[in-house]
Amino acid sequence: MALTSTSLSFIALALVLLVWLWIRKNKDKKLPPGPRGLPIFGSLHLLGKFPHRALHQLAKQYGPIMHLQLGLMPTIVVSSPKAAELFLKIHDLNFASRPPHEAAKYMSYEQKNLSFASYGSYWRNVRKMCTLELLSNLKINSFKSMRKEELELLIEHIKEASHQRVSVDLSAKVASLSADMSCRMVFGKKYMDKEFDERGFKAVIQEAMMLAAAPNLGDYIPQIAALDLQGFTKRMKAVSKVFDDFFEKIIDEHIQSKDEKTKDFVDVMLGFVGSEVSEYHIGRDNIKAIILDMLAGSMDTSAAVIEWALSELIIHPRVMKKVQKELEEKVGKERMVEESDLESLEYLEMVIKETFRLHPVAPLLLPHEATEDTIIEGFLIPKKSHIIINAWAIGRDPNAWSDAEKFWPERFSGCNVDVRGRDFQLLPFGSGRRGCPGIQLGITVVRLVLAQLVHCFDWELPNELLPTDLDMAEEFSLVTPRAKHLEALPTYRLHV
Repeated sequence: MALTSTSLSFIALALVLLVWLWIRKNKDKKLPPGPRGLPIFGSLHLLGKFPHRALHQLAKQYGPIMHLQLGLMPTIVVSSPKAAELFLKIHDLNFASRPPHEAAKYMSYEQKNLSFASYGSYWRNVRKMCTLELLSNLKINSFKSMRKEELELLIEHIKEASHQRVSVDLSAKVASLSADMSCRMVFGKKYMDKEFDERGFKAVIQEAMMLAAAPNLGDYIPQIAALDLQGFTKRMKAVSKVFDDFFEKIIDEHIQSKDEKTKDFVDVMLGFVGSEVSEYHIGRDNIKAIILDMLAGSMDTSAAVIEWALSELIIHPRVMKKVQKELEEKVGKERMVEESDLESLEYLEMVIKETFRLHPVAPLLLPHEATEDTIIEGFLIPKKSHIIINAWAIGRDPNAWSDAEKFWPERFSGCNVDVRGRDFQLLPFGSGRRGCPGIQLGITVVRLVLAQLVHCFDWELPNELLPTDLDMAEEFSLVTPRAKHLEALPTYRLHV
């Protein structure tokens, strides 16, 4: 139905009144410093194509705890390790919830998933369920032989390319490997791309990640969400339908299956259908939301880190040779890397940490929401405000890192800084109650795949490109991948 000019005027007047009321309510309370915004739209126009970079530049001017009015939503941006510790540790409980989120509303069944569910008993029980049934050390170890099988298939494919002297699309191959591993863990078997959607797993999940991260007017000015001025809602509904159709098929297959087999994650989840988790009833939508979380969380994140690490190694041959030398000493050229080797690969671990620092899995993490008014460093953090932790900026904080823009793994030599959320200068997985529960699985996959690809092959860029010519542009998303696929020419280097 078309809106009349009178209707539009009424909406505009109502929005101005809401902003005025909010300003009046908080005029005597000191908010963190930040840029002055436009009426109604606030500072949304400042976010640009790469919000993590834009917010990093603004933080240099306004400080590590910065206030922006994004639409009608007061938003606090955190850009230093000390500030992150205040929000994610000291006052963690006050910021453990998630704000309403249009993308999660449409694609995660009204925020019924682990990532975007509001803080409370439902979220706690779902987290416990996912940790026990997929993300515990016992479960991760039970998939060890599967990871080995899938990785060996990839290595054989690359060996063939090496014999033929043709380049390999490493971004595509690593994404496919990650998808196959994730499907086998969550669904109990692999699915072909065409069984999912004509665009394939990677393309649809990447679009979902992009839509989840894009500054959406509906999130910041809820009163106009229904107008879908950016066309995001239409795309979210299309992506949601792809996921829903696929998950319905998966669930039906599992219900109808008469095979005597070890229960996979979907089987376990289906065992909860109709049960009560605290005061919440578990239905198919809950199961589908959690399945999507586990699939996307295990698939896209690991693939992005591996492709960034390989990119950095290719443009830094000295570092590549040092990793390969460590592998030769600890593993030898007569066999492939085993998971039992990973703990001894200290320099590889430094490379991965440095990759996480410069290319954090989610540059802005997932947004937090303040559940009550809180005073931090003398500033008011209003109830219901959105909290953005800029992990990308924290990894470049000159007070925490020397030569912060330089890829230099040796900075971690003799240094105990970890990636698990205890050290706030490096937060690729977040920290506190809403830290990623899949840290161990993610680190295991990244270590194993990266070690294997570097141990088995030497890599050079095709078409006589120099390492310094490699395009390192990124594409902003919830998980930020390379803008262009990484292609490289392999040379097999083992005596196997």
